[in-house]
Amino acid sequence: MTIIYLIRHGQASFGQENYDQLSVVKGEMQSKILGQHLSQIINSTPLVISGSMQRHQQTASLALQQFSQLNMHIDSAWNEFDHQQIFALYNARFANPELIKKDIATAENPKTFMMEIFTAAMMRWISTEYDHQYTESWCEFKQRVDQALINLSQLLNQHPSKHVAIFSSGGVISLVIAKLLNLDFNQTADLIWKISNASITTLKFVDQQFELLTMNEYHYLEQADEQLATWV
Repeated sequence: MTIIYLIRHGQASFGQENYDQLSVVKGEMQSKILGQHLSQIINSTPLVISGSMQRHQQTASLALQQFSQLNMHIDSAWNEFDHQQIFALYNARFANPELIKKDIATAENPKTFMMEIFTAAMMRWISTEYDHQYTESWCEFKQRVDQALINLSQLLNQHPSKHVAIFSSGGVISLVIAKLLNLDFNQTADLIWKISNASITTLKFVDQQFELLTMNEYHYLEQADEQLATWV
């Protein structure tokens, strides 16, 4: 039996030209506290997998400092969907990340406004009507996440391990959960919004099957500082 820890990256640089990097303060701090927690629950050197995005690998490097002789497998199937393109195709104004950040900050209810534009942009993406406009359609994204799980099962068959740490993003992790729980799109989209930075979702791999054990754990962040619980 293998225990798999699906880990969302630490807080990224939302509203900046380059989102794909950890925020210097919170993102890095979250990753280090995550690492302290991992060292308490993983008692042997884990097999490590990371998406190819910078924020995935930065989080992994900071979180795994307590472990030695690590061999990180890079698999782009664990990469996030292109949320910046999805926002920009929904509203051309949002092609500028700073304008999204400004609009959210000045909204009467920033969180509600963010949820509204996120949901509308996602609904446009999944409608299939505009698939030709996107680098990756919703269906292609789902197929890629399915492939990530296939790749994982094949890797575990070749290199059996007691523990696996996978560094990825909220959309991918939500889709894995949705697949295992048979969630519909609305439930999946709601889940994407709720997966915390530097959180852990735990799976079990036994008899060639994946089972969900826990979802979106981040109590270790709140215990350190309630302000470290973030979702961007």
